Amino acid sequence: MSIELLLKVIDGGFDRKAWHGPTLRGALRGVGAAQAAWRASPRSHNIWELAVHAAYWKYAVRRLITAEKRGSFPLGGSNWFERPMPGAGTLDRAWKEDLDLLSREHRLLRAAVAALPDAALNRRPSGKPYSLGFTIRGIGAHDVYHAGQVQLLKRLYKDSGLRANGSRIPNS
Repeated sequence: MSIELLLKVIDGGFDRKAWHGPTLRGALRGVGAAQAAWRASPRSHNIWELAVHAAYWKYAVRRLITAEKRGSFPLGGSNWFERPMPGAGTLDRAWKEDLDLLSREHRLLRAAVAALPDAALNRRPSGKPYSLGFTIRGIGAHDVYHAGQVQLLKRLYKDSGLRANGSRIPNS
């Protein structure tokens, strides 16, 4: 395993052309705030929460690589973040800000991986069961997994009879 290969893996899950279908960024393309906030059921995550969750885990893996302390993620909490947040202003603006957060965290993760020497890939961070190389490879798979969930939620949303802006599609 090499840094070059791992960069291809994380980019292939996020924003490069891939044989498996849409990447995470590709799956999110064209999704409006109302569609991102829609829930298939009251207890399920929505597209928006999946996007912020992916941003958080890019941050968490970068933190392992750089040995940064916890607490530097721009949002309070960890793993899952309720979205949209009540009182967050306009939905469209808040959705764009969270998409920008996802892209920024990907760029920061990519830079941290690119700065690693190949020899570091076998290192296991203190108290962690997996090597850095294994973990970095996993974050690419994590994006692909959530891209599939986004695609499914987009289909369910369409089947619910709503448009991307949240208005109802008239019956023919």
